Amino acid sequence: MNLSVIIVNWNSKDYLEKCIASIFRNTEGINYEIIVIDSASFDGCEHMLRNRYPQVHFIQSTTNLGFAKANNQAYQESLGDYLLFLNPDTELVSPAIKALYNAILDLPDAGIVGGKLLKGDGSVQTNCIQATPTILNQLLDSDYLRSRFPLSPLWGAACLYEDTSEPQVVDVLSGACLLVSRTVFERVGLFSEDYFMYGEDIDLCYKVRMAGHKNYYVPTASLFHFGGGSTDNSSSNFSAVMQRESICVFLRRTRGATYSLCYRVAMLFSALGRMLFLASTRPLHTATRYRRSRHASFQKWKTILAWSVIRKQGVNRCRTSG
Repeated sequence: MNLSVIIVNWNSKDYLEKCIASIFRNTEGINYEIIVIDSASFDGCEHMLRNRYPQVHFIQSTTNLGFAKANNQAYQESLGDYLLFLNPDTELVSPAIKALYNAILDLPDAGIVGGKLLKGDGSVQTNCIQATPTILNQLLDSDYLRSRFPLSPLWGAACLYEDTSEPQVVDVLSGACLLVSRTVFERVGLFSEDYFMYGEDIDLCYKVRMAGHKNYYVPTASLFHFGGGSTDNSSSNFSAVMQRESICVFLRRTRGATYSLCYRVAMLFSALGRMLFLASTRPLHTATRYRRSRHASFQKWKTILAWSVIRKQGVNRCRTSG
């Protein structure tokens, strides 16, 4: 078996159906299997797969395992020499899997390869490539600065703007689409289960680099990634907090407790500054949608502030907000 495609599902049945259809439609010349593990969402995906794609190997978890643990469990039942970890809310628009597979075979020093993630409107999702997190690049991370200085090494995404079809070495690839050899995945200890959601991809890419391999962005492997497009305010706040919690865990694991604490302090002042800015400036628009957007932004940073002061209470508050 050349390749195992592993997909963790959680309340994404409709996306999952389109994802699998796009895999079958766009993938030829590889002996592959698809494994879907449902992380206790019981959203009807088992019935859909049984009726439409009986060849897909399905695993039903009775508990919500989180992304890392669910992928690790599915890996235990896989047969492929290479493993493609794919989000259910992705959809291939080209033979992306074949392009990734060929790239990892052609690059002897490759640890992980990943493709070009596109938003629903066809534009490039600029965070599909990242620099390894530091206090500085996390503190300065904003849509404004990214758009103003897209080639800055702070973001590690300059190759997204290069006119090339050649694979490019990068620090971090998005967990929405990661292809790794079984040997390398086992050598670095699989996904770290210290993360419930977010951060697992950063951690895995870091471990692979520390093991002496390189991570490659493959621009010819294009696929849509629809993640986050329909979240409400409360789930958006939860995501914002969990992303920072995961970075906190990563920095503690790789740089120590003091550096991780300094990151939390930096996020505290960042949240305070943004809340003060939002509270003190007059909105340029008076339309209801802009007022709602402004309010949602203030609430998000308020929740991040709560997390930065007392982490557990901040996460719990985010779970019950909205």
